[in-house]
Amino acid sequence: MTVVKKYHLLRKDLIKYFYYNKMLSLSDMSKLTHKSLPLVTSAVNNLIEEGYVLEHGLAPSTGGRRGLMFLLNNQKQRYIVAVAVDQIVTQVVIYDLFNNIKIAPEKRELILADTASLIDTFTEFLKDYLSRSGIPLDQILGIGIGMPGFVNAEQGVNHTFFKTKGDINLKKYLTHEIGLPVFLDNDSSLIALAELKFGAGRNLKDVLVVNVGWGTGLGMIVNGSLFRGHSGYAGEFSHIPLSQSNKICSCGKRGCLEVDTSLLVLVDRAKSEMDAGGSSSMEQVYKDTGNLSGDHFLQAAKLGDPLAVSILSDAAFLIGKGMSTLIHIMNPKLIVLSGRGAIAGKILMAPIQQAINEFCIPWLAEQTEIQVSKLASESELLGAATLVMENCNFN
Repeated sequence: MTVVKKYHLLRKDLIKYFYYNKMLSLSDMSKLTHKSLPLVTSAVNNLIEEGYVLEHGLAPSTGGRRGLMFLLNNQKQRYIVAVAVDQIVTQVVIYDLFNNIKIAPEKRELILADTASLIDTFTEFLKDYLSRSGIPLDQILGIGIGMPGFVNAEQGVNHTFFKTKGDINLKKYLTHEIGLPVFLDNDSSLIALAELKFGAGRNLKDVLVVNVGWGTGLGMIVNGSLFRGHSGYAGEFSHIPLSQSNKICSCGKRGCLEVDTSLLVLVDRAKSEMDAGGSSSMEQVYKDTGNLSGDHFLQAAKLGDPLAVSILSDAAFLIGKGMSTLIHIMNPKLIVLSGRGAIAGKILMAPIQQAINEFCIPWLAEQTEIQVSKLASESELLGAATLVMENCNFN
């Protein structure tokens, strides 16, 4: 590796460490990068000249000479586009290098289906948002996209949704159409990445992140890094055959966990219960609109609506049963309940713990902590931003 290439790699690593840690001393950076203090000092001075980094006072006293602290320059006009796609709604936001929102997020209903127009509609939505933002493209580091389906991040393809024309893969297609570097990954993997860098999994080595949403996903952090498996598709938690029904899953198989735990299924069950005369605080919205959103269902559960709580508890028990299997196999330090469903908070915990008590070896279960994410519905967008920071070339 040439000296120039080594310098660019160090420069990239330093910017990423600032992004994740906010403020660092030269000593901190030397330890994080495993590079000598003179080399790090030279690289930081160059970043200061480029306008990426600023001095920010002295480090706290430890008894000796106090070192200088450094952080990213919030006046540096570099931005990240983060996109979170689910089965029904697509969200997009533009962050600065401190993950502050630069341009207000927008949502668009975009139902994922195997149609020729899906990718065109998706692309036009992003291009329109970027155009209206007024930010020059040369100030944007890239676009990170989290999406459901069998996504291979390295190859830039989604084998489930967003089929492109011809041989070009999705990543190359979007990069060409939008004119910016595009990086994509499975939504549950990005949610796990967000929890590792900014959430409950920060500084931990072995963490499982269960994505409770329109599907039921899993992101795995093993030895401090995202675990993808042999061919990039590890974490298909929702297709473990734990369903108590014989319904056919979207994958074509029967008995998958997803057919009894996805938010789509729970909302449909709530509507069926109300159609049959069940009482709920959701009735008025359902009658007025003829529909019921997942967010409304989760909010009703959070506020203690008996019907919503009962339905969500049944699903959480099955998720807990699946988590018992994960604990036996992976022995994680922490399991985080994240994604859209984490809005329901503590309501998930009791039935999950009940299932773990019933199905998991007690002394093994005691070694795994379970938490509800504080990032919740923002986790996928933060993960998408992190994906850009991990892969882009800083210019």
